[in-house]
Parts: sequence; structure tokens; C-alpha cells
Amino acid sequence: MLNNMNLLWATIISLLALGAASSHIQTHESASSVHEDSENSLQNSSLFSNIEPRASTPYWLEGIQHQGISAFGPGGYQVFRNVKDYGARGDGVTDDTAAINAAMNAGGRCGQGCPSSTVTPAIIYFPSGTYLLSSSIVDQYYTQIIGNPNNLPVLKAMPGFSGFGLIDGNKYYTENLNWGSTNVFWRQVRNLVFDLTSLPTSSSTCGIHWPTSQATSLQNLVFQMSSAPGTQHIGIFCESGSAGFINDLTFNGGNIALQVGNQQFTMRNIVFNNCVTAISQLWSWGWLYQGLQINNCQRGIDMSAGGRSDQKVGSMVMIDSTITNTPVGIITAFDSTSAPNTAGSLILENVAINNVGVAIQQTGGATLLAGSTAQSTIAAWGQGNQYTPSGPKRFQGLLTPAARPASLLTGNSYYTRSKPQYNDLPTSSFLSVRSMGARGDGATDDTAALQNTINTATSAGQVVFIDSGTYRTTSTLFIPPGAKIVGEAYPIIMSSGGFFNDMANPRPVIKVGNAGQIGQVEWTDTIVSTQGTQAGAIGIQWNLASSGTPSGLWDVHVRIGGFAGSNLQIQQCPKTPGASSVNTACIGAYMMMHVASSASNLYMENVWFWTADHDIDSSNNLQITVYTGRGLYIESTAGNLWLVGTSSEHNNLYQYQLASTRNIFMGFVQTETPYYQPNPIAPTPFSPVASINDPDFAATCAGKSGNCADAWGMRIVNSENVLVYGAGLYSFFNDYSTTCSNLGGPENCQANIFSLEGNLGNVQVYCLSTVGTTNMITQNGNTIASYSDNINVFTDTIALYTTGQSTCTNRWDYTGCYTDQVAARTLGTALNIPGGASAMTVEACLSICQAAGYSLAGVEYASECYCDNTLRNGGGPAPDGEKQCDMPCSGNKGETCGGGNRLSLYTYKACSSIPTAQWHSKGCYTDSIAARTLTVGPVGTGSAMTVESCQAACKGLGYIYAGVEYAVECWCDSALRNGGAPVGDGCNMPCSGNTAQTCGGGNRLNLYTFGP
Repeated sequence: MLNNMNLLWATIISLLALGAASSHIQTHESASSVHEDSENSLQNSSLFSNIEPRASTPYWLEGIQHQGISAFGPGGYQVFRNVKDYGARGDGVTDDTAAINAAMNAGGRCGQGCPSSTVTPAIIYFPSGTYLLSSSIVDQYYTQIIGNPNNLPVLKAMPGFSGFGLIDGNKYYTENLNWGSTNVFWRQVRNLVFDLTSLPTSSSTCGIHWPTSQATSLQNLVFQMSSAPGTQHIGIFCESGSAGFINDLTFNGGNIALQVGNQQFTMRNIVFNNCVTAISQLWSWGWLYQGLQINNCQRGIDMSAGGRSDQKVGSMVMIDSTITNTPVGIITAFDSTSAPNTAGSLILENVAINNVGVAIQQTGGATLLAGSTAQSTIAAWGQGNQYTPSGPKRFQGLLTPAARPASLLTGNSYYTRSKPQYNDLPTSSFLSVRSMGARGDGATDDTAALQNTINTATSAGQVVFIDSGTYRTTSTLFIPPGAKIVGEAYPIIMSSGGFFNDMANPRPVIKVGNAGQIGQVEWTDTIVSTQGTQAGAIGIQWNLASSGTPSGLWDVHVRIGGFAGSNLQIQQCPKTPGASSVNTACIGAYMMMHVASSASNLYMENVWFWTADHDIDSSNNLQITVYTGRGLYIESTAGNLWLVGTSSEHNNLYQYQLASTRNIFMGFVQTETPYYQPNPIAPTPFSPVASINDPDFAATCAGKSGNCADAWGMRIVNSENVLVYGAGLYSFFNDYSTTCSNLGGPENCQANIFSLEGNLGNVQVYCLSTVGTTNMITQNGNTIASYSDNINVFTDTIALYTTGQSTCTNRWDYTGCYTDQVAARTLGTALNIPGGASAMTVEACLSICQAAGYSLAGVEYASECYCDNTLRNGGGPAPDGEKQCDMPCSGNKGETCGGGNRLSLYTYKACSSIPTAQWHSKGCYTDSIAARTLTVGPVGTGSAMTVESCQAACKGLGYIYAGVEYAVECWCDSALRNGGAPVGDGCNMPCSGNTAQTCGGGNRLNLYTFGP
């Protein structure tokens, strides 16, 4: 992130926020009188609607053996700290402040005066109880504060409480925050109640003071505040930062539930009950509110800070939310001539109101959108500048809502799922990697121990528990379908060695599923990293298709460089402005994450892909130069991906790339391009690879002026149904200088940052904000929107961009009644639908086949579902037509589901917006053991070899050539090597996994290429 907020804009915001903060501090230090509001007493409240149910069982995290270490921290360092082990009582009588802070600070942690550190991680654990506080719990760097989710612990302010907040996440020891708020990473608070009801109503104490940045979260919290007239209680106060994610919060009472300002944030599933103001927005660049419930408040959201002549709020998106029994829903200062030009940009979509007097109100009282005394839904409303697709056009009023793919929805709202905490499982359901022999010391090769733990736990239905530590791996770890993985205090899986250092043969550090596999994986609270030069490392390769419940990543981050043990720190990789030479020892990764064509149904929440711009463990956050080729690459054919609160930063070619994919929800997404560019220009030190749709800067920038060959923030190619609900694409630096992005222009750090290419359908972007970029949107090389037309508070913002609706429709077509045999199936993959065989319908079979990436689906014998991409074993149209496709579906008697040895066959017709790529046979080719035609492999051998399994393996690795040889071997490459050429004979060996297919021969390849 931008170090030390060294922008003029940051200074302006600091003055605004510190004014608010100083009033808090004065009030907090003088608060001494007793106040008890029985109306809001914790014991009498029934408004805990977001809190997981209480249970008598203890939380597994409390009982599991804690063996976590800090591999590069102090000797004997203790990671897990139960506050009761440090003297806290939790009895509702004893002042536990000192004991809790003792647990927080033990071991020489990163606190006052420490710029940042990764070597003193900690979990501060609260068993159930009521903990009285006379002053703030002062958070330290790299901390997770966790309570028992089965019976939420209560942090209760004593009547004489003195401090900023019950938890102070970034303390003012001077007039400045202890840590620069844009550099506060990797922290959590979850499963607690904050009780302010014993404080006087005049106290503006907050529950949490939370200026913060990426990879941080608040989850499953309740704030109990006074609802008495004149109450000044505040739930969360955040004045600055570059965040971040918050979900599953409930606020009861108080003056302001959320008083917040930050560059960007994603906040989801938050309930406000009886607050004076639910949300007071101090400032922002961009914000997503998703799933809010505002009940019985006086005001919903006030985003009018600064007034119409000096708006402070850049933009805001609110979706899938409700406002009930609230006189004023939203207050805005935006009008036809307000300033800055696009400040106050606002999008509402699917917002239900009930007994709301004014839905949207202009500062001063004018009604912009009337409310309703009955249930009503705002389908879509907005204000700002729009491009549909041409523009800009300033607008304020009702809109046509985005066309939402049904596969992304639950009801009429986007699917969401909170991070699983497995609070209903006993301790015996978890298997520790250290108990299974992994060391986590950053030196031992833990590959085999980790893989054994994953395999053992998954096969036994257990959850893998990765104890805190740094786990060095020297080959790919495989996560099979069915795995569940939980990390302790962000353990690090760190690749190392030559296996991952071949840029021409990239390999994943973590591989989730194989191409063609179907199942679910859940993974939380872990960091994937590399050590030293790892030019061929792909952080995470996701091949798995999921049906039914999507797979999920929560608080799983990929971090390249800038931390102790990475060997990519200030000593190895100092910044070198003005020098275009590349230190190849600082090429840290090939790609952050690859969602392969075979993957589908993946939910990602609070995931950060970060190539370090500074050394977190240096004396003063010193800047470094580390190279990672690519950020997040999505080429899922079936799609159905949710990216909620994700970020990708400082990668060489792009931060996000979506190619030949569909049905993607994104919000809020945030990027930064590398600080060193254009010195050297992109893609140096990497080369573009056509098979993975890399941008070709040499071709697209030929003859272009300005800084053209810089990384893309986002690139969308040949895709459809991509819905972006807030995006911040930032370019702060030009060769480590910020003069190109300072407030007021000239916004020329780079020429372009958001590229739309090829055939697109229903790509819609709400509240796009850019920094330091001349052209905000380009399509097929042409400028669509310029920064100068869209000036905002510091960013430049477009409230609405759309390519328009797709001109085609994806569909399944009925092909007819086809023959089948039990011993030689026409479609080779049998899948089970949710609900089992008795629930079989045509739609259920089609859905599961599509999710798994198949283009053929067939229902048979009333209750069976089969999928494939080609017909096999001579299966074809039944000679007697439809006669024997005569069995009603078990789950819907009005539909036909084949018959005995008969398939009701359907073919998927993909939207023509996306050119269909497929494998093409090139025939029989020569090969030699001494000089391979395809050099990568063998990637698979054995009795299960088929043409399709080899193709899937090669495609999953990013190669466009696949070849099968000698019945059991699979070879891949991106080009033909060593003179390999067509030959007329020698491909005569049946495939070991399907004898109806040919898999080359001795020194012979059956060769295939992938493309349109």
C-alpha cells in the first residue's frame, strides 16, 4: 500500500478525522459518572440477530493443543494466549483490563513505536464470560482477538472507563496513529459483545477504534449501546486506512453505529437496531454495503460530509439491503452542480424499504426519492456519471438494475456465506499438522508431513489445523475434494527451491483438486508465500468444480516478499529508482492464483494477493522491488464465482484477469500497480504467454504515447455476466515517484488501467474509481472514459459503466433419446445431485453437469445423471426414436428421464459472446526420449490414462499442447520442440484408461492443441 499516506489528500482527510477523534478522546478521558440504561441492558436485549446460537459445548479452539510457533520470532514465543491464563476472571465483577493487556503484550510484541512486524503473531482468546474494562484493550500488530462463538464473551465498560474504545486498534500515543493506517495488515476481531450501557449517555466512547488496511476483518460482533435521548455512544470509529472487510455485526442503540472513513471497504450482513444514525460516512473513495438491515433508526446512512461544495464521500454502493421504520434512509449532498464533480456517486440495487418517510434526501431536506409506508423495493437508483457504454452523462434517478445470473443468487440476492468457525465440532474433529510431524520452523522441508496430514484428515472427515508457523515446501501440495483447512494466527505455507523456479514450467504451490474432479473445499486463515527466487511459482491453482454448496476461501492470502524468512526483503531487494536492470533473484512468483477452466462455484471472501512494496519487518517499512508476473487469473468455463472484499496488488502484467468466463460477482475489488513501473516496462522480466491470455504490451502499446506498458488493474476478455459492485484501481507511483498521482493531477502514472477486450456481454461496473491513470476505461484499445471528465475527492469515479445486455442466451438444448450401455457408457461421468436419486429432475442434472464444466448431460432410468464433453463407446440416437425414453423423473413426474439403457440427452449451447476454445487433434507425431517434442511431463502415468485426462492436466497447467504416448504417458508444452513432426504410423497403442482411444506408441505422440 501507499506508504505513510504521503499524499496531499491524506493530509486533508487526517485533519477531518483527527478533529472527530480528538473530541472522542476528550470525552473518553473525562467520563466518570454512572449510567445504566435498562432499556438496552444486555440481559434484557433480544436483538442479537446476527450472533451464532449459544450452546453448552466449549469451542474447539480453546481445548486443542496449542503448539504454534513463530519461525523467525523470539525463542520460546507463545502464539496462543487465553486471557484467563494471564489473570483475567471474566466474572463480571473483577476489572480485567490489566490482565487482558498483559496477554496482549507478552513476548515483546509490536506495539508503541514499532512500525510493523510479522514475527510476533498472536491469538488473544476469550472464554465465555463478562470482562469488565476500566480502560482500552490496546491491540498490537498481527493479532487475532477471538471469543467463544458458542457463548459470546462480553467486554463491558465500567462506569469510569477511560479510553478511546473498548478495543483500540491503533492508538494515538501522539497526535499521530501508532501505525500508518494504510499499513496495518493481518488482524481480526470476532465473536464478542461490546457493552457500553454502563457509560453515561454523554460519552462518545466507541466499541472499537479501527483504522486499518487489507487482510483485516471484524466478524460476529454485537454492540450494546444506550438508546436514551441524547445518547452519544458509538459502535465503531474508523477515520482512515485502506481496508478491509467487516461482516455479521449487530448494533443496538447508540448515537452512531458506524462512524467511518477509509479509502475503501466491503461491509456485509450488518444489523442496526434503534440507532440515531446507522452509518455516518466521514469520507471514502469507494465502499460496498451488502445485506444491511436498518431497523427503527432515525437516519440510515448520512453521506453528506463536507456539503455540496466540498463533498468528502467519493462513492458508495448499497445492495440487497432493507430499511425499515426509519424516517430518512440516505442523506446526500450530491446535486447537478455539487463539487467535486463526481463526489457523492451512489448506486442502490435491490434495497427494500418499509415505513420509510424519505428514501433519499438532499442535504437541506429536499426529497430525491420518496419513501413508502408499505413494503417496497428500490430495484435500482443512482447518481453520478454514467457510460452506457458512451458518456459521460451526469444522472440522478432510477436505473435499470443489472441482469443478475440466477446461478449467483439465493432468492433475489447474491449468495453469501460467512467464514465457517466449526463451532459445532469437538476438538477431536481437528488434526494438527505439527502433531503429524510438520515443524513449521521455516527451515525443515514440511512437504510430506503437510500432505500426509491433509490426506489423513480428509479421508477421516476431520479438519486440518495448521498450527502457527512457517512451513517450507519443496513441491506442490494437493488439496483433495472434501478437505477443510483452518489456520492458526495466519500460518505460512512457503515454497522454496528449484522445483518452483522454472518460468517456462510454472507449478502451483497449492493445487486444489484435479481437472474434472467435483466436490467442496473450505479453507480459512492461511498465507501462501514463496522464499527467494521462485520464478515459476503459482500460489494457488484451483481446478475443482463444485456443485450444490460452493467451495470457499476466507482470509486466505497470497503474500510474496517483504517478510522475515522470505529472502525477498530490503537486504536482497532494495528499490532502485532510475535503474532499469532487473535483479532476477527478486522474481518471487509467476502468478498469484489461477482459477482454471475446469473450476466452478467458488466463493472468496477477504482474500488479498499482495506482492510486497515494502519490507514489513524492516526498521521503517522500507520500500523494496519484488517481481510477480500475474495476479488473479480466472478462466473458469462455467463460472459462478463470488469475489467479496478482495484485493490484488503490485503484479507485473495484471492484478485481475478474466478470460472466456462468465457469471462473476465482484465487490469491492481493489488494486495497485507496481511502484517500479515503467522502469522497467511491463512485462519485464516476464514474457507474454498466449495460452494463458497474457496481454501483449509490445503489440498494444506500439505507437502509443505516455506510460502504456504498465500493468493492468483489471482486464476482462471474451466474457459475460461480470458484475462489479465497486472497484478501486490505483496507480500511485511512476518509478517510485508520486508526483503523477498528487491531488489535482496530472494523473499520468500510467495511461490505462482497465481493459475490456473481445466479445463481451452484460459487463456492468458500479462506482469505478481510479488514481494516477489518464484513461479510466479502454475497450479493444480505444479510450472510453478519461479521468478529466470524472474528477472526485482524490480518485476519479464513474458511477455506472455497462457494455449492455448480452445479445445471446446460454441454454441447454434437448438432443434426443440416445443409446447407452452399463458396461460402456455413452457419457463417461456419473454425478450425484443434491437430494439424491429420488430428487432427480432434468434441471438438477443439467445444473450439476454445467457446474462441473461439461457440455453434454443425460438423464437415465428415472434417477441417474451422466455428463461428458463427447459421446463415447458408439453411443448415438436411439434407432427407435423416443420410444424407450419413457421413464418419468423421480423428482418431477412431469419430466422424462430416459429409460433402461436410454439417455434423454441435452447439449449445452454457450453464448456466442465467448469464443469456444476446445482441443483439436493434430494426428500422430514423432518423439524421442533424448529430445522430447513436448518437454513438460510426464504429468500423469498409469492405468487410468485417457485423452481427456491428459488434455485436462495440460490445460490446468496453462499449456496449449497435449500429447499421449506409450498408452500411459501424458506430455504438455506451449510449443513443439526438437523437430517433432507429423508421421503416418506408430500411434497404435490403446489408452490404459479407455481402450477405445489411442494413446500414441513407442516414440509416438497423439498430439492435440487447444484453441478456438
